[in-house]
Amino acid sequence: MINTKYKLSKKLLENISFIERLYGQLESQVVPRELLLNLEKHNLVKSSFSSNSIEGNPLSQEEVTNLILGGRVPANRDEKEVKNYFDILKQIGKEYNTLDIDTILKIHKELLEGVEDQIGGKIRNSKIVVGNPSQDGNIVIKHEPPKHTKKEIGKLLEELIEWTNISEELPILKVGIYHHEFVYIHPFVDGNGRVCRLTTTLLLNKLGYKINKYFILDDYYDIDRIQYSDCLHSADSGDKTEWLEYFTDGVKFSLQSALAKIEEGLKNISFDMRPTNRERDVLELIKKYKEITSSDVSKVLNISRQQAFNLLDGLVSKGYLEKQGSTKNSFYILR
Repeated sequence: MINTKYKLSKKLLENISFIERLYGQLESQVVPRELLLNLEKHNLVKSSFSSNSIEGNPLSQEEVTNLILGGRVPANRDEKEVKNYFDILKQIGKEYNTLDIDTILKIHKELLEGVEDQIGGKIRNSKIVVGNPSQDGNIVIKHEPPKHTKKEIGKLLEELIEWTNISEELPILKVGIYHHEFVYIHPFVDGNGRVCRLTTTLLLNKLGYKINKYFILDDYYDIDRIQYSDCLHSADSGDKTEWLEYFTDGVKFSLQSALAKIEEGLKNISFDMRPTNRERDVLELIKKYKEITSSDVSKVLNISRQQAFNLLDGLVSKGYLEKQGSTKNSFYILR
């Protein structure tokens, strides 16, 4: 049974409200295609670095960037871990768009491909504990998962997935609860944290949050790994309030960072790529109606069909709009 015990504290309510407001601001931004692509590329690289860094991968962000963007074949285990993570992350919302047991096992297998092939894609069937080494060389146990056989663990995962499908929790809280429950179950011998963060990204995307395109969460967790771990395991006792406050703090932080990057990027785009005043009028129409035709623009702005077409064509070439449909029935949407 999934534990959903938490208090809707003042901080949690404020965070939820702030997150919805910030995400609404992100969605309302009109951003040229090139800037969005650069932001998404930066997010994918940053997330691949941060998520592996949390688990002790020694590669620096510069080394990760050079490895991924340089298109170089990984030369060792550390590089292979990062490249595997990046390749999976790119497919979230594409190849990986459904949260189920098969997807979780496939992600785990691909994550450990060429690293620990013998355990990749396999639910553990042995007892493990999660802990940190002490100064005297012993292990300080931080968490002992509830089940230790493949059959029992598989059942817990199925229950968790079913809960994500039927729960009426607020989306952000649902994702936060999923994140803790997955780590609490600890279904694998190794790779649990990374698979959890990848499937958390998948769930956010499934619930309508364009993570990776606009923002990531892993860099927030990497700021203070001990705090991340402590807050996460604070929910092991049953009350998830502290963890959910921390989790929503992270989403809020990430959305604020995304808005700042977009605003800075918009300042730096070349003058000839910025929309003219008349083009801005067209963009406001598209934001209101979601899609529009040259005939619509002509009527609303009281201009000729040719002028309307020229405005729309200019916005397509600058990367703000995308043309869809056949020649006679074409219409335009925001990229």
